[in-house]
Formats: sequence, C-alpha cells, structure tokens
Amino acid sequence: METTTRLRPVRERHPGRARAALACLVLGLGCIGGAAAGAWLVGDADTGASSRTAYSEARTLWHSAPVDTLFPRTLRGDGAGPGRADRVWSRVAVAPDGPCAGALDPLLVKALQPVGCARVLRATYTDATSTSVTTVGMVFTEADAPAMAGLHARFGDEGLDERTDLMPRTLPAPGTVAARFGDEQRASWRVRVLTEAPVVVYAVSGFADGRTVPDPQPAAEAMAAGRTTAAAQAGLGHEAKGIADRIERGLRVAVARRTAEEPT
Repeated sequence: METTTRLRPVRERHPGRARAALACLVLGLGCIGGAAAGAWLVGDADTGASSRTAYSEARTLWHSAPVDTLFPRTLRGDGAGPGRADRVWSRVAVAPDGPCAGALDPLLVKALQPVGCARVLRATYTDATSTSVTTVGMVFTEADAPAMAGLHARFGDEGLDERTDLMPRTLPAPGTVAARFGDEQRASWRVRVLTEAPVVVYAVSGFADGRTVPDPQPAAEAMAAGRTTAAAQAGLGHEAKGIADRIERGLRVAVARRTAEEPT
C-alpha cells in the first residue's frame, strides 16, 4: 500500500487554454509565453524577464501543484537502464513537504546554505521487480538565478555531488518495499543544482531487501563501463539518474504550463 500525502489543494485553472499554449511551446510555435517556457525546456539560464517569470512560477510549485504532478504514480524510463534497457518505476511513498533539517544530512544542508532552503519534497519509487528502491527529492530554495548559478558551479568545481558525506537521505516507508531503505542501504546517488529554477533535484537508490552497501558510488561512476561494485552491477546508478531526470523533466513541464497560462 502506498503512503501518500497531497502537497496542497490547487485552485481551478483553464486546462484547455493551458494545453493549447503548452502544445505551442512544444511544437515551437510563436504563442504568448512560448519564449519563457521554451527557454526552460532547453535549459536556458537567461536572467531577463522571461527567466524571472520561470523562477517565480517554479518557486511556488511546492505548495500549489498536486502531488501527482510533481511525483507521478508511474514513471517510464525508456532506455534508462543498463544497456539502454527500459525501466518502469512505481511510487510507493510521498512525504509531506518539510524543512531541510531532518530531510537532508546536516552537511548537505550546510552546502546548500548559500541559496537558502524553503521546503523539501520527497517521494520513493520502486522498479517493476521490486528489487530496488529510490528516493527522489526537490529542494526549493530562496535564491535568485545568479546564486543558483554560483552553487551549480561550486558543486561542479569542488565535486560536491560526488562526496559520500553529502549523499541525500532516504525516505523509507513502513508497509512497503521501501520499509528497510535507510542510510546504510544507500548505494548510488545523484544531486543536480538547476540554474534555470530555484530547485535542487536529487535521487538516492538502494536494494529493497535491506542489505547494507559499504561502497556507495555516485550515479555517473556507477554507470561507467567496467564497474564491478554491487551498485554498478545492479544498475542502481541508472535508477538514481533515470528517476531524477524524469522528475526534473516533469518540473520543467509544470513550469512551462504555468508560464503559458494567461492571468485570471
């Protein structure tokens, strides 16, 4: 049974108008709002008016978007597994939105201090065989575009996204396949600081049977050819990256939809 929490109730919008505008964005047509949302979809970190609109829309999603929008019940990972095998992940738990403290390791909280933490959203998924579990999260920050760009550069320059002492924490879920998914079970992880939104997206994966992992690896390392660790051989780097990528992609689409809507 899934443990879920709806993040916030959402007021009714104009679905027909939003769908039409979003379709124009995806097709590259010159619709109103297309420039702003289109920039988001391709990862443009422009700090002009359109980027500020994307930032303002992204900043409110943690309390205004339905849980199924931010964390879909099912994620499809076509070609996301080892050898480009397809993956399907099912959501088994969602945590209420909360502060960074408790949801993240204190050292990771300290690394994110320059951008400030507004709220953290978390969910846990399992693969089709229920042998792996992955917690994915979004840290909504208080920062502007330059601050997020600075943190992104620092994570890359200093390799903060590859340090085991900065691994994100798991979200275990009693009564599910993720019941024994604790800190000692973490096998692979990914942390990505976005520059076009005030959000940090992360994922951490492990085995559903509760086994401890003495040598966790960042996703990029676990996915490299020739790796023989447990995380690499089980494809847990692919799990962390694949789920994080799809949650990030969903966030981008949600912001594109918001920026395409006309004011009510």
